[in-house]
Amino acid sequence: MTPLFPALSDDPSSRPALRFGERSLTYAELAAAAGAVAGRVRGAGRVAVWATPSLETAVGVVGVLLAGAAAVPLNPKSGDKELGHILSDSAPALVLAAPGAELPAPLRGLRRIDVDAGSGSGSDVRGGTGAPAGAAVDEEEPALVVYTSGTTGPPKGAVIPRRAIATTLDALADAWQWTEQDVLVHGLPLFHVHGLVLGVLGPLRRGGSVRHLGRFDTQGVTRELSSGATMLFGVPTMYHRIAEALPADPALAKALAGARLLVSGSAALPVHDHERIAAATGRRVVERYGMTETLMNTAVRADGEARAGTVGVPLPGVELRLVEDDGSVVDAFDGESVGEIQVRGPNLFTEYLNRPDATAAAFTADGWFRTGDVAVRDPDGYVRIVGRKATDLIKSGGYKIGAGEIENALLEHPGVREAAVTGEPDADLGERIVAWVVPADPESPPREGELADHVAGRLAPHKRPRVVRYLDALPRNDMGKIMKRALPS
Repeated sequence: MTPLFPALSDDPSSRPALRFGERSLTYAELAAAAGAVAGRVRGAGRVAVWATPSLETAVGVVGVLLAGAAAVPLNPKSGDKELGHILSDSAPALVLAAPGAELPAPLRGLRRIDVDAGSGSGSDVRGGTGAPAGAAVDEEEPALVVYTSGTTGPPKGAVIPRRAIATTLDALADAWQWTEQDVLVHGLPLFHVHGLVLGVLGPLRRGGSVRHLGRFDTQGVTRELSSGATMLFGVPTMYHRIAEALPADPALAKALAGARLLVSGSAALPVHDHERIAAATGRRVVERYGMTETLMNTAVRADGEARAGTVGVPLPGVELRLVEDDGSVVDAFDGESVGEIQVRGPNLFTEYLNRPDATAAAFTADGWFRTGDVAVRDPDGYVRIVGRKATDLIKSGGYKIGAGEIENALLEHPGVREAAVTGEPDADLGERIVAWVVPADPESPPREGELADHVAGRLAPHKRPRVVRYLDALPRNDMGKIMKRALPS
């Protein structure tokens, strides 16, 4: 198959490839450093990577892929119990880490290789055991085993083949007109597909470059977008902080205005933040939709309408349908008919490692993956996600209601800083809508009736919250996603 990273073997040069803070590698230096890693891990099967936001993580993962092995990225914030489960389940042969990194107890029994991310690491760029052209590997062979956060049990390891990485990144290149001229800036963690696959492997497959902030801040965004970076990837929490900072930061507004593409993902970006950023910069953030098991499914195209509240259209090669609870297909493109998203295509994972039962349950008999997300489709095919089937689809008074649109409406109220919406049992309605609100002014929160009227006036009376509960903060994970199962009972 075509190499994942043609630029590593096609005349490596002094073109920049990776930059983390003050440290950087050209393509020639990356080819040498990753080739050296490949030479040491070839034949290892699965290789754990201590995935700190560092040059060593990027070099280590690229080296594992060049060797034809599968990388298992580990979240450095995971507790010992979770790490122990991942290690026993994936059984890696060794662990890669930055020199001097202190590893927790569950990893200390593994053979450790320190990644030398310095230039000229001793391997021959053109040949030898570290040759960056990579091992000859079938496209169905595993490239990554990424553990999904478990809601009812321990995390499951999604086995992502090389085919899925290549097709997803090439489909995004088509949608976003992504080329070797692009310079991507982001500050995302590197233990999941957004930060690692899209944010690091994506630029390297194109032959472009990535500048990682190490830790996200608006000053870093301003600096990088003002000095040659063309694209910004972030999650809604990051864009919310940008929206909050813009009124007092004209340099940030100017930097964002000059970007070619601003992309948000991993959760829905509230419409309120979309509009605040557009008003201050003249640029609209575009969204895409994917998950660990499917990589990317849809995106707002660079040559399409950047419409707030949508995740665009299916990517090339991806089939998408909406289905009812009974499995019947929702044919309507009316912006109202809700169904669960199911997808199929070359972007899908192979299996949950060691979990044939979970793998079988995830697919329909005709091969569609059940995402668990619910959405509607607009007349022009744009997909609008309204929540998760398990936590965000509320059946109230005979209506199927998506929590996401109510959350967006609540966030348009000036007295609301954060909002989440759930359903809870109701003897009359089946489920009643509950709003969890972090007020902008804790000393003077908006009244329950005021918020209910606000939502009813923007959406429909049956979508108004029947109960409002006030919190100091919403529980969120490392990606900024609201963890609704962690809300107080």
